[in-house]
Amino acid sequence: MAKVTGPDFVALQVRDLAVSASFYEERLGLERAPQGPPNAVVFATEPVPFAVREPAVDLDAVERLGWGVALWMKSDDAQGLHDALAEAGVPIAQKPFDSPFGRTFVFVDPDGYAVTVHDG
Repeated sequence: MAKVTGPDFVALQVRDLAVSASFYEERLGLERAPQGPPNAVVFATEPVPFAVREPAVDLDAVERLGWGVALWMKSDDAQGLHDALAEAGVPIAQKPFDSPFGRTFVFVDPDGYAVTVHDG
């Protein structure tokens, strides 16, 4: 029987590809991968590639994007990233706290996705 071995690619469907790509580049420091499809921006993240892409569904028909999905990203300095995002006016859904995964907080991206960042 065939089986799935785990997540291999994560992409968020976004309303404005240029705005979202800039947000993740400028605010989180992600770097674009050298290749990607024309309707997406793929970032050189490890171990799983992360991307923002044009929507395949009507995003305005959904009450809240990403409802029920937890997206976590690892940082080398969660507190420092939190402070920079908060200073830039990025909405913070959960202030930094110490967890089993290190310093952890949640921000809201331009499309309303809640993204958790940790450094442990």
